[in-house]
Amino acid sequence: MTNFSLQDLEAIIATRATSGDASSWTATLVGSGINKAAEKLGEEAVETVIAAIAEDSTKTRDEAADLLFHLLVVLHMKEVSVGDVMDELERRTGQSGITEKASRGG
Repeated sequence: MTNFSLQDLEAIIATRATSGDASSWTATLVGSGINKAAEKLGEEAVETVIAAIAEDSTKTRDEAADLLFHLLVVLHMKEVSVGDVMDELERRTGQSGITEKASRGG
């Protein structure tokens, strides 16, 4: 098991996002704006679902990695940290998922 964490990836994304490096996918994606980054996140989500339905574990792993990366880019662009997301998930553990979702009206 690796010691690499989502916080490590978050820090790398933050550095690369402002690097101005034309060869950096992160810098290019951030430079393209939130609409493009969100679109890419959606594409990766769909690809992850397709891989999971196909019951292809390797492809699911690979697509999940792409999905997490693109999610963290979008979070960076919206100034939401992994810590913020984890805090929200922790807050939600005090009640059932069904109750929590109902409290959001959705």
